[in-house]
Amino acid sequence: MSVNLIFKIAAVGILVSILCQVLKHSGREEQAFLTSLAGLLLVLFWIVPYIYDLFESIQDLFSL
Repeated sequence: MSVNLIFKIAAVGILVSILCQVLKHSGREEQAFLTSLAGLLLVLFWIVPYIYDLFESIQDLFSL
């Protein structure tokens, strides 16, 4: 896992939190929720391959 991925996740978190605050203060709670959900899904799509590799490594470790 590279440090670049951590910076990407942090940037998405900051942008999503700013957008959610702006949307909530303008009275658009549904759009704020969808924005936070989209940010979560984006980060999950980035993280899932690393989790898959982790489970494969654990399976290989215990199949010896």
